[in-house]
Amino acid sequence: MRTVKDLLIEIKDTSEVIVDLAYSAILFDSEDIAEEVIDLENKINDLLKQIRIVSILAARSVDEAESVSTILQVANASQKMCQAAGDIAELVLRGVKLLPDMVRIALIKSEETVTKVKVSENSKVVGKTLAEVKLHTVTGMKVIAIKRGYKWIFDPERDTKILKGDVLFAKGDISGIPKFYKIITGEERKIEEFEPKLEENLEKAVELLVEMKNLSELAVDLSYLSLLYRDEKIAQEASYIEEKVDNMKYEVQLLVLKSLRNRPDEELNMLLAVLELTHASECIADSAKEIAQIIVEGREIHPIFSEAMKEADEIITMVEVLKGSSLDGKTLGEVRVETNTGMHVIAIKRNNKWLTNPTASTRIIAGDMLVVKGTREGEKLLRGLCFK
Repeated sequence: MRTVKDLLIEIKDTSEVIVDLAYSAILFDSEDIAEEVIDLENKINDLLKQIRIVSILAARSVDEAESVSTILQVANASQKMCQAAGDIAELVLRGVKLLPDMVRIALIKSEETVTKVKVSENSKVVGKTLAEVKLHTVTGMKVIAIKRGYKWIFDPERDTKILKGDVLFAKGDISGIPKFYKIITGEERKIEEFEPKLEENLEKAVELLVEMKNLSELAVDLSYLSLLYRDEKIAQEASYIEEKVDNMKYEVQLLVLKSLRNRPDEELNMLLAVLELTHASECIADSAKEIAQIIVEGREIHPIFSEAMKEADEIITMVEVLKGSSLDGKTLGEVRVETNTGMHVIAIKRNNKWLTNPTASTRIIAGDMLVVKGTREGEKLLRGLCFK
């Protein structure tokens, strides 16, 4: 029988990749990716059954049962995230599409964008594994899926080889796309600039939707961080973001309703997709709050949680910026932390205040605590920048 730790690691990793795949499915209008999301949702349901059984068997006293219940609360919240991802996938399978300009806004303005690139015949990465080329660390773009002919490899492992003709689907900071594209194809690519041709209400609704997506994912990261550091202030921040996302949902709904007049049926379908996506983002933020409530309520998280987080595919941690280091006094845009280390800065703690959702213009100063997420190799690179 599998251990609680093993099951928790798989639940966390699966819940993260399923959300990435769900958004990729609707942005790239891919039924194949959507079907994988549904399969992963079923997998999560099975994992949840297993962890419930193992947890019940592991609890030998009231205190142990209380401690184990916090693990189950995290697992249940992860299941809700997967259900939200499944709802997005169902839109794709029902043939609902977004307008092209909506997709472009989402790709350009997302905190972490998604892209797809075909591996050229002369690419230097052909025949190498993901571990060997270190795309995530070198470019800040994490490969979340590979299409090989008619076959798919979802959430590829470090030892997965890249072959000629593979189409790589990756997520990360938009500034990493040119570097990622150059490595995969050997060619230069500039980030697209465009002026959206949507009516004012609809354009604003899509921009708010993108912000909801960014904030809901930030809330999840902060909720996990609050458990790792047993920090009530971080947990409260996750709860505050959840409330903000709830309020934004109603604002998006109002804007969409104002855009309904004199639209053909196919565009009404598209507007329905926007509403469904706001609901999914709200559900993800709600799940984050459910995790953070463990700390807000003063409950003790089981020590197995910290062990599991250390072995997850992506780690989340805090790194202090020292005076005179490479990052001191620079903006995130100037140092391109994610592009150069693969670590995504999700928040900054400055004295006793929090800067959530920092942008490229956010200046880093000595004493800042960077809340970052990414690879273990990337963490080492980032600590080097913070210390020297």
